[in-house]
Amino acid sequence: MLLSLTGACALLGVVAASQANASHNELVFFEAPRQLYLPSTRPKTLVQLQALGVKALRVELRWDEVAPSPNSSRRPNFNAKNPAVYRWGQYDEIVLEAERLKWPVLLTVTSGVPKWATASHKDHLTRPNAKMFEEFMTAVGLHYGNLIDMYAIWNEPNIAGWLMPQWNSNGTPASPRIYRSLYQAGYAGLIAAGMKNPKVLFGETAPFGQEHLGRGESSRREVAPLAFMREALCLNTHYRKSGSCGELKMYGYSTHPYTYPAVQGVGYRPPDYNQVTIGTLSRLSNALNLAANAHAIPAHLPILITEYGVQSKPNPRGVGLAEQAEYAADSEKIAWENPRVTSFSQYLLADEASHGGETGYRTGLETSGGGRKPFYYGFPIPLVVSRSGSGYSLWGLVRPAEGATQVRVSVQARGSNRWRSLKLVSTNSSGAWTLHSSTQGSHWRVSWRSPSGAVYTGPSIGVS
Repeated sequence: MLLSLTGACALLGVVAASQANASHNELVFFEAPRQLYLPSTRPKTLVQLQALGVKALRVELRWDEVAPSPNSSRRPNFNAKNPAVYRWGQYDEIVLEAERLKWPVLLTVTSGVPKWATASHKDHLTRPNAKMFEEFMTAVGLHYGNLIDMYAIWNEPNIAGWLMPQWNSNGTPASPRIYRSLYQAGYAGLIAAGMKNPKVLFGETAPFGQEHLGRGESSRREVAPLAFMREALCLNTHYRKSGSCGELKMYGYSTHPYTYPAVQGVGYRPPDYNQVTIGTLSRLSNALNLAANAHAIPAHLPILITEYGVQSKPNPRGVGLAEQAEYAADSEKIAWENPRVTSFSQYLLADEASHGGETGYRTGLETSGGGRKPFYYGFPIPLVVSRSGSGYSLWGLVRPAEGATQVRVSVQARGSNRWRSLKLVSTNSSGAWTLHSSTQGSHWRVSWRSPSGAVYTGPSIGVS
């Protein structure tokens, strides 16, 4: 939405404006798999992401998509550590484009698994062979090397759609120990590729699930992330470690703290303490501290949010389009203000199309048909407005900015459809800003003019 900036700034009761006092700079990963993986849409998508202020990518590398004969039950005769035997295809193109743009890349190496590398040789998920995965990760490390800034092992291993089995016959979680062996193998593979201290993320866990599987319950139910973490780290419910398990080396813990249904809001706190949503990141922080005290992991590990989004309608778990932009900004503010969180993430540029009777993920900035949602305009310049005493506290970012800049804040009085300029606010070097205002209003919005002259105007935002 390209609009002209308004005229001179009116004070309109502003009490104070200041640069945001974030304790750290936060990397924001963007994931747009369908658009980036296709050569026909990749160039346009990269230009679009640049305009939106994207500066880092998350890429999921599926083992079976690049491996030889992935649908064969018999392992082909080849040197699995040799990168030349794999079909890297579009993954190479994405990584090289990111290198050209100087965008960091998080590469999550995950399933599907070649059938010949699974226990039954009949599917792409069940008990992947750790030794074969180590050989594959050696090839990954040799092929990509320093082109990748961070690696992660497996996507959402606490979900049956990514790793099987999730449960043992007695109802205890099975997937955590399978994951531990895969993580150790993946890490060892990168070491074998010549990386002395690879930056590898542990976890990548989905937010919900349960601690035990009850009789008659589906074996495809998710394992709750903190229950999964404890078992993968050989910890009991009191965070005491088995003597047979050593400390795992890792760069950070990655989480996907979605809130389902989204209408419950970003502050929703699931009653099961083993679940981790954007509003309950302290649960994960506490668990990591206890795990470090047990010498299961290094101390003071950062938390990286590596997949996240707010579902919008028509997904039955979604919120309205205007609320999506607000909830996404609220979520980012939560992450930004948490000193332990070092990355945030946006999953999907465009919504998934409906398939098999399901509406698919609707966390995108665009609809599945390419129409721009309010979130499209809110993502580059997110804004949060909350009550503070008799006034309001505002927080925002100018994502496309390359340094300190200024953003214009406008307000809409109750009962009016007119916008009035409230304040021209200076950001810090990361593009973050805060403002306290006593001016009463019903909605606020921000606008920013880039050095090239492009004007960004965000959507109308109400009070959180």
